[in-house]
Amino acid sequence: MARWDGIEETRLLIAPAPAPTTATGNGEGLMLSLRHPKSGNQTCYFLNNGSIQELHWFKQSYGSWFLGDYVCEDGGLYIATPIDPVFLLLPIFEEARMKNEGDQGKFRQLDEILFVNTYPGFQHLLSIAEDSMQIVCEMKEVGSSKFFRLNDSKVLAWLCHKVHQLKMTLPTLDKNYGAQNEKDMLTEVVSILGEYLKEEPWLNLLCSHLKLDRQQEASRQAAHSHEFLPGPLESTSFDQAKSGSNKKASSNKGKETNKKKMKTETNSQDIKDMFRRATRSSSSSSQAK
Repeated sequence: MARWDGIEETRLLIAPAPAPTTATGNGEGLMLSLRHPKSGNQTCYFLNNGSIQELHWFKQSYGSWFLGDYVCEDGGLYIATPIDPVFLLLPIFEEARMKNEGDQGKFRQLDEILFVNTYPGFQHLLSIAEDSMQIVCEMKEVGSSKFFRLNDSKVLAWLCHKVHQLKMTLPTLDKNYGAQNEKDMLTEVVSILGEYLKEEPWLNLLCSHLKLDRQQEASRQAAHSHEFLPGPLESTSFDQAKSGSNKKASSNKGKETNKKKMKTETNSQDIKDMFRRATRSSSSSSQAK
C-alpha cells in the first residue's frame, strides 16, 4: 500500500521493497512530484533504494482489493518501473545553463540547478544527479565544490547509446520487431524515446544526426499498411459508388421489410388457423358427448 501528498485514499503499488535506510527512515519509499521531461506537467515518481521510478496505472472496469481487513474500493493498480534519471534532469540542466547564441552557458552547482520553483522534489535527487549527469555534462572542480554544465555533444552521444540499446532490446520482447527493416526499427525506437524528450532541441537533434524524417517515415509506413487493404473500384467515382451503395441499401431494406411483412402475415394466418382448429375440435368434442 502507498500514500502520498494530495491523495487520501489507499492505493496498491507494486515495487521493489524499500530498504530500511531510505529517505523516509521508516522502511518506505518516497513519492515525489516532479516535472514531466516532455510535457512539463506535474507527475508523481517513486524514489526507492536510490533509484527513481515512474508509475504506471492499470484499472479494470469493476474490481476492488482486499488488503488484510481493509477493502480498497479503487481496483486500480500502480506498478513502479525504473527510469533513467537523465531523462528527468535533462530539461532542468538545459534551463540552468542559460545558454545564449555564441556561448555554451554557465557552470553551476548541483544544489543551485536542482532548486526548481514549485518542485521541491528535485532536491531529493541530489545524490542521483551527481552520478548520472556526469554522462552528459562537463564538470569543473573548484576546491571542494563541483560545477556542472550540459554539453550538447555528450547528450547526443548518450541518446545514440539509448537508440542502440533499444534496437537490441525490442526484438527480444516481440518477434515482430525482428521482421522490421532498419528504417522502420529506427522510427519505432525514436518514437519511444520521444515520449521523454522535447522536440527542441533534443529530439530534432537526434533525428538530424540519424538522418531520419519522422513525419516522412510515418507517412510511408501508413501508406505501406494501406497496400494490403482493398481499395475502391477504379472505374467508379466516389459519388457513383455512394449513390449505388444507397440504392443497394434501400433495395436491401425494402426486401427485409417485405420479408418481415410476409413473415408477419404468415404467422397471423397460422394463429387464425390454430384458433379455427381449436374451435372445430371443441365443437366436435361437444357433439360426441
